[in-house]
Parts: sequence; structure tokens; C-alpha cells
Amino acid sequence: MKVSVVIPTYNERDNLEELFSRIDNALKNYDYEIIIVDDDSPDKTWEKAQELASKYPVKVIRRINERGLSSAVIRGFKEASGDVLVVMDADLQHPPEVIPALLKKIEEGADIAIASRYVKGGKVENWPLYRKLISKAAIMIGRVALPKIKTIKDPVSGFFALKREVVEGVVLNPVGFKILMEILIKGNYSKVVEVPFTFGTRLTGKSKLKGKTMLNYLRHIYRLMKWEGEIDRIIKFSIVGLSGILVNEGFLWLFVKLGLSKEVAVIPSTELSIINNFIWNDLWTFKDVKKGSLASRLVKFHLAAFSGAVVQFVIYWVLLFLGVYYLFANLVGIVFSFIVRYIVNRHVTWG
Repeated sequence: MKVSVVIPTYNERDNLEELFSRIDNALKNYDYEIIIVDDDSPDKTWEKAQELASKYPVKVIRRINERGLSSAVIRGFKEASGDVLVVMDADLQHPPEVIPALLKKIEEGADIAIASRYVKGGKVENWPLYRKLISKAAIMIGRVALPKIKTIKDPVSGFFALKREVVEGVVLNPVGFKILMEILIKGNYSKVVEVPFTFGTRLTGKSKLKGKTMLNYLRHIYRLMKWEGEIDRIIKFSIVGLSGILVNEGFLWLFVKLGLSKEVAVIPSTELSIINNFIWNDLWTFKDVKKGSLASRLVKFHLAAFSGAVVQFVIYWVLLFLGVYYLFANLVGIVFSFIVRYIVNRHVTWG
């Protein structure tokens, strides 16, 4: 098994000597190569890598008019000759000593092995609270928006190994830094495992984290949702919801005309609208992800409707207390109710 270690770089010259030495020690029992993909660093990282190629099995790719970590990784994949591809950063926050543990999981049958900060035994060193919260929030958003990765603790890790077949023939076009998430959504694989590691402190150089990173991440999530069909699913869920409003209003009018009091008529009309929504969502919106019996899905759908109603009323009452105009307060409650109902239905009813 040949291993290709793909490392995108930009102004990482001072880290290379230690990095290569540690990779060499970690992979002394493997046939390996190091692929440096450098975006024409002003500190001439590419030049230092070429110097070290006399001592280590290094291939250097200097990109003159291209930028971006993810596209650099994709270029590295194309240039690599290994059966297994390892992706890591050059800043020494990804300890090369973890690579053999990733390779062991691949040898044991995993298609993708992720060095994870968030499984038991993993951790992050010396991050301020705000950065930890941003990282956790980003992961939560990704796992909620993309059900395919909902069981993966660290889908945004930049340190992982995979079999070449996972990305062969796959068109990768990520936005921003999170190449792993793109691979997890589009790749050809059946088994993913996570290996704990400690995300270390940067010793030299500067972090590439910018204010634009989160915006690019959200754009990436949106594009992957679209690719997965999740945006279409949300649109269908919305259309069904609108039909439910018509059913609710129509039966409320009918029951009142038949002699039921307005206070009582709202109960069966609401239940009929819930059943209407369930039937159309089961036959149309979520037809490709059905699990469990029809009865169990119907019960869970009712629970989702109840959860949404609770959220709507709580937000409405809180905003009223804060002096917000009642119609606007109700609209905000409805929006959050929709989000909650969709998430519960996508991950529980049809999860």
C-alpha cells in the first residue's frame, strides 16, 4: 500500500523541516510520498520544499495564479500516486504521529478515516471560547442541514485519510476550506471511522482563518444541500405546509357551518390538516427516505407538529413580553416553528 500525503501550503516555510522529519518517522514502515501544493507563497515555501526533496520523497506543485486550500487538495489528489490519500495541514497542528492510526483503520476496512477533535479522546488545545463555539456551531449546522453526515462528530476536520476509490471519478468543487465535507457528501464509500487526536497549537506562521470563512462555509452547505436534493425537499415541505393551511381553513369553515362551535371546530380541522400534510410529505417530500412503519411515521409527524407549535407559542409570548407588535411576533414564531418541524421530520420521522 502506497501512501500519498497531500499538504496544501501558503507561507509555511518555517514548518517544513520539522514536518517532513516527523512524517518520515511516522511512515518509516510505509512506501510514501509527500505532495506539497503551494499557492506561490511570498516566503517561498515551495522553494524550501524543493530543497528538502533531496532528503525526503517530496513532490512540489507551485500554483502561480490559483488560490484556495480545497482546490489545492484536489490538485494534490490528481498528482498523487498512492493507494491511500492523506490530507493534512503544514502548520504542525495536525500531528504526523496520528497518520499510522488513520492508515490502520483503512487497512481494517474503513474507506475514510478522520482525525477527529470531537470523539472521545480528542481535544483542542488553547482555543478561546468564541472559536470553540464557532466550530461547534458550524458542525451542528452541517449535521442538521446534511443528514448524510449527521453521525459524524468532526465532518469539517482538515486531517483525514481515504482510499483513492472514494474520490475517483467524483467531481469535487468545494467553497472554502472544508474539503472533507464535500467528500463525505459526494464520495464513493460505505464506512467512515473517526480517530481521536489533539489539535495542537500553531508554532509558527499565521492562521488562515478569516472573517469570510464562515460565509464561505454557509455557501458550501447550501451548495451541498442543493446537490443532495435537500433544498428541493424544503421547497416541497413548504408547498405541503401551504396546502395544510388551506385544508385547515376549509374544514374549519365547514365544521362551523355544520353547527360546531368555533372553539371545538378548530380541533378536527387542525388534525385533518396534519394528516393531509403527513400523507403528501410521505408520498412526495420524503418518499425516498422512508423508515419504519406508516403508523410510527404518523406518530412522529404529530410529535414534530407539537414541537413546532410549542416553539411558535414560546417565541410569540416572549416577543410579546418584549413589546414586539403581535403580528410580527407571530410571524417570527411561525418561521421558527417551520424550521423545527422540518428538522424533526427530516431527522426523526423520515430520518
